[in-house]
Amino acid sequence: MKRVIFAFAGTVTGLVLLLSFKTQPTTTTAAVSPPAAVSGSGGTTATPTAGSGTSSSTSPGTSSGTVDGDAADTRFGPVQVRITVANGKLTSVTALEYPTENPRDQEINSYAIPQLNQEAAQAGSAHIDVVSGATYTSDGYVKSLQSALDKAGLS
Repeated sequence: MKRVIFAFAGTVTGLVLLLSFKTQPTTTTAAVSPPAAVSGSGGTTATPTAGSGTSSSTSPGTSSGTVDGDAADTRFGPVQVRITVANGKLTSVTALEYPTENPRDQEINSYAIPQLNQEAAQAGSAHIDVVSGATYTSDGYVKSLQSALDKAGLS
């Protein structure tokens, strides 16, 4: 009889502890909107359009301007980047489009996109590390980045 009482008391205690466990709330970060228009050295303006991947203000082989990579489809949505080239070198990378459909996408990409932008600008190529926890976004980012580099003649 004592065993039954101890087993019952242990079960009740475990259940109470389990149900009173508090998880931390998920924080969401608003996605940053891309700029409305960007001018390159050629005097043309590129306006980002979702999924187009064709607007650019520099032609292959030129030394300065901006180039949009092709949008790369991922499991959670498309990823597209814009590169800025000055004097034949990659100077900055900006993500134009990435998954933001739900709070989890927003949470992941709030830390992954800035990290990918920084790494790509420092590397000057598409040979960058995948961000842990954002594998699909990272893969799409690298594909779009490589297409932009190819269009700019920097590959």
